[in-house]
Amino acid sequence: MAKPDVFEMTAPLEVGIGCRDLAAMRGFYEGVLGLRFISEGRAPEQTTRNFRLARSAATVVRLQTSYGERIKLIAPDGAPPAPAAPSEYVLDRPNVCYLTFIIPDVDAAIARLRAAGISCMTGDQRAESRPGLYVAFLRDPEGNVLELVQYDDMAAYRPDLT
Repeated sequence: MAKPDVFEMTAPLEVGIGCRDLAAMRGFYEGVLGLRFISEGRAPEQTTRNFRLARSAATVVRLQTSYGERIKLIAPDGAPPAPAAPSEYVLDRPNVCYLTFIIPDVDAAIARLRAAGISCMTGDQRAESRPGLYVAFLRDPEGNVLELVQYDDMAAYRPDLT
């Protein structure tokens, strides 16, 4: 039997997001985006220092999307430095990254965000990138950028998923 590639995924992708206000971030990701709570735990200082994750112990909350990916909200004891002011454009800062949520209805998502008092960077309506591809960008409560994407023809974009 052939040995799998060392980077062959054995589970859906997980993303860690360092945060200052864990309660606000949970409220957004669970209450607004609808991610499901999986667990909450503590990472002791010895562990966070060994991993070069933080200088102190941290609380880790695991949330899961409807498709199985997980987001780990990680809040160290003692708040990290305040983030730089957000820029108008996503790629104006070095080392920027953002999460993309591929969803069935960007318009409905924008309406839910507006009802929660959250505005999109791209305005109150979706932007059409090309025919059949709709996008909205927004920031979570701590300024992390999220992209919402809707494909009219998902099978054309990701035939491996059909």
